[in-house]
Amino acid sequence: NMDSTLHYIHNDSDLSTNSSFSPEEERKSKVQDVVPQALLDQYLSMTDPSRAQTVDTEIAKHCAYSLPGVALTLGRQNWHCLKDTYETLASDMQWKVRRTLAFSIHELAVILGDQLTAGDLVPVFNGFLKDLDEVRIGVLKHLHDFLKLLHLDKRREYLYQLQEFLVTDNSRNWRFRAELAEQLILLLDLYSARDIYDYLRPIAFSLCADKVSSVRWISYKLVGEMVKKLYMASTSTFVTDLMNELVEKFCRCRKWSGRQTFVFICQTISEDDCLPMDQFA
Repeated sequence: NMDSTLHYIHNDSDLSTNSSFSPEEERKSKVQDVVPQALLDQYLSMTDPSRAQTVDTEIAKHCAYSLPGVALTLGRQNWHCLKDTYETLASDMQWKVRRTLAFSIHELAVILGDQLTAGDLVPVFNGFLKDLDEVRIGVLKHLHDFLKLLHLDKRREYLYQLQEFLVTDNSRNWRFRAELAEQLILLLDLYSARDIYDYLRPIAFSLCADKVSSVRWISYKLVGEMVKKLYMASTSTFVTDLMNELVEKFCRCRKWSGRQTFVFICQTISEDDCLPMDQFA
C-alpha cells in the first residue's frame, strides 16, 4: 500500500539528532529501513573526494542534484543518514556542486520541517549567501521560499543582509539585481510595516536608480507594492513618509532621469490601484 508506506516514511517521529557519535554509533546512524541499506551506502560513498577525483569529476554534482529526492524518500526521521553527506557537498571545492545545492535548499527545507531546517540548513544557507555570485543566485531566486519557512525572529535576522545582494562580483550582472527586486516584492508579505520602511525601502530606492532599465521597471512595481502594503497597515504614517520621500528624492531631482522615475512610479501606483485616488491626489 503506497499511501501507508509514504505516511510511515514521512511521519515526524524521532527527530532527535546527536553530533557526538562514537565510530560504532556513527556507522549505526547511517542505518535505515526504507531502502536497501547497500543502495544508500553506495550513494553516500560517492561523495568521498578521492573517489570523485578518480572516477568522475561530475559525480559530486550528480549527488547534490539527487539529494533532495533521496531525503524525500528516506523521510525526515532518517535525515541523520544524509546530514554529513550534505555538509560535505555544501563545502565542495567545485562551485557547480554548491550552486546545485543552493538552488534546491528551499525544497529540502520543506522536506525537513522547521526544526531541522533551523539547526542544519540555516548555517549552510548563510554560507551560500557569502559565496560566489554563481552560487548566491541559487539562494536569491528562492529567497522568499526559504525565509517563509523560518520563524519570525530568525527571518528578521536576514533583513540586515538583504543590502549585500546589491553588491556582485561583476557590476554588469544586472539580472542579479532584477531578481532581487522580484524577490523583494514577495518578501513584503513576510515583514511588518516598520521593517519594510526601515530595511526594504532604501534597497528599493537604490534599485529605482539602477543603470539598467529592466531593473528599474521591476523596481517601480516594487515601490508600488510597497506603497500599497504600507497604506493597508494600521500605522499610516509610514506611507505618508514614503510618499513624501518619493516627491523629495525623485520628483524634485535635479536630473531628468530622476523626475522621469517619479512619473513611472506614479503610473504604477495608479494602474495597480495601490492607493485610493483621493489619497493619490
